[in-house]
Amino acid sequence: MERREGEETVVAENGSTQENPKDGSICGFDSLHRLLQASLSPQLFQEVSRMLLGLNCGKEVEPITLQRPIKALSSKHNFDLQAFSFSADRESLRGPRIVRVGLIQNSVALPTTAPFLNQREGIFQKLIPMIDAAGSSGVNILCLQEAWTMPFAFCTREKKWCEFAEQIDGESTSFLQQFAQKYNMVIISPILERDLNHGETLWNTAVIIGNHGNIIGKHRKNHIPRVGDFNESTYYMEGNTSHPVFETAYGKIAVNICYGRHHPLNWLAFGLNGAEIVFNPSATVGELSEPMWPIEARNAAIANSYFVGSINRVGTEVFPHPFTSGDGKPQHSNFGHFYGSSHFSAPDASCTPSLSRCKDGLLISDMDLNLCRQLKDKWGFRMTARYEVYSDLLARYMKQDFEPQVISDPLLHKSAQVLP
Repeated sequence: MERREGEETVVAENGSTQENPKDGSICGFDSLHRLLQASLSPQLFQEVSRMLLGLNCGKEVEPITLQRPIKALSSKHNFDLQAFSFSADRESLRGPRIVRVGLIQNSVALPTTAPFLNQREGIFQKLIPMIDAAGSSGVNILCLQEAWTMPFAFCTREKKWCEFAEQIDGESTSFLQQFAQKYNMVIISPILERDLNHGETLWNTAVIIGNHGNIIGKHRKNHIPRVGDFNESTYYMEGNTSHPVFETAYGKIAVNICYGRHHPLNWLAFGLNGAEIVFNPSATVGELSEPMWPIEARNAAIANSYFVGSINRVGTEVFPHPFTSGDGKPQHSNFGHFYGSSHFSAPDASCTPSLSRCKDGLLISDMDLNLCRQLKDKWGFRMTARYEVYSDLLARYMKQDFEPQVISDPLLHKSAQVLP
């Protein structure tokens, strides 16, 4: 097989050799989990899986068998469908608090050169089978990916993409409210918001739609990246909603939008406000963040004793006009491959396998929210934390005359010193 520059021969899932896949797969496999499962003996795979995914109450996270019509939707519309269950220890004074939660990752439906109205409608139509699959499976809370109604154009610095911005009660909210009512389901809808009350300011916002179709509230992205292509401050700035936790019919939830996952204090604040599930709708590419992706949310779940749902869009979005990023790289017309890999993390350090790296997908998880309190009791992080010490340090750090608490070896800067 002829080998072109910059490519390497790999073995595909069917055993044949192929050039380095351009679809975002890993050697022809949808995910690392599936690659390992196909490559290792069952005994080795079980041990590797235990080390990578952890154990939930002493055992592997259990798969859920979904009904045949749901699987048929997945096959017909070609989206990855996986479902797992997190359990908790049985308690004497409380019954289980089991909630079924769903995450959707998707690629855009049409090229970015298509009329904007068609692009948005194409995404709406693409998501209908996945939302129906979630609702028909009994999902109580469903979260979509960051800026799900549009291509992730915020780093092109072209202002025409602002046309996708809408009010909190705009087109996408109306579209989703019908599903919230139909399936008695809370839906988290991250959009590009246009704030008409404040001079049409734009925000990166998550709208929380209640299970009766009502709007519970909103949260605006706390941290805005300025990293390579991802310099989103051309469109919106840091949010002004702090760290709200939304009490829904199914539990207390929060939304840590995309770049906020890199800030441990951001995760902490949602936990201090009582979150039981924190969703992290994102748009991030492999070259930039993939080694961090399975670590940060899982660590946040452990440190804050809550569940985390991590959602990343999937596919490569090519834009009509090449752009540069001020990083010395030549102009280019895409950010790279959005690697999907959406997953759930639990407070006991267990997590689910990830959705596909290269396909649309729906991930469903049953989670017993009692596990949150059980892990708080076990580790005692809230009791043993030194918030007063951290608070004092942060207060001093914010002052202009701040000096780091560094104690230097008195012999460190002496050029010659004879030690006894």
